[in-house]
Amino acid sequence: MVMLRQIRADFDATSLVVYQAYAPAIAEPALREGRFVAPFSFGRMTWVKPSFCWLMHRSDWGRKAGQERVLAVRISRAGFEHALGRAVSTEGSVAGAAVHVQWDPERSLRGAALNHYSIQVGIGRDLIRTFNDEWIVGITDLTPLVRRVAGLLKDGRAAQAQRLLPAEKPYPLPAPLARRVGVDG
Repeated sequence: MVMLRQIRADFDATSLVVYQAYAPAIAEPALREGRFVAPFSFGRMTWVKPSFCWLMHRSDWGRKAGQERVLAVRISRAGFEHALGRAVSTEGSVAGAAVHVQWDPERSLRGAALNHYSIQVGIGRDLIRTFNDEWIVGITDLTPLVRRVAGLLKDGRAAQAQRLLPAEKPYPLPAPLARRVGVDG
C-alpha cells in the first residue's frame, strides 16, 4: 500500500493551528503573553505539528514528563508557508537548514499508525523569533480537552471522543511548495 504524505490541519483563510506540548513552566507564561517567553528557549529548534492525534501519540495524551500542557498555537498561513519554503527534509542533509521537515505515520485516536504520513516542521534558531513575534496569532490551552478525550477513550467511549477532536482537513499548498516538502496528494 502506498502511504500518502499529506498536510492535514485545522485552518481558515488566514491561519492554521499547530500543536505543541510543554511543561507548565513554559506553557503558562506563553498562555499569559500570547507568545513564547522565558523560560522557552530561543536557542534551539522548536517542532510544530498540524496533526492533533500525532501530538497526542507523541506526548501520550499530555502525560509524558515535560509535555503535560498541550497548546494549540494558531499561526499565520503566510508564516507557515514561508517556513515550508525554507524547509529541508530530515531524510537528506539538514546542515545549516533554517527549517526541517519530517514525515511520520499519522495516528488514529488510539495511536495506531494510519495509511498516510503527517508532517512535523522544525523551526530553527534563524526563524524562531520571527515565528514567535510575527506568525503567532494566538495560543490556546487544550489540556482540559486532552484530558477529557483521554478519559473518554479510557472509558471505551471512542465515538464520543472522536467528536471532540479538532477538525482537520487537507491543507492546500501551492504546487511548488508541495513538491518542495514532499506532499503527495
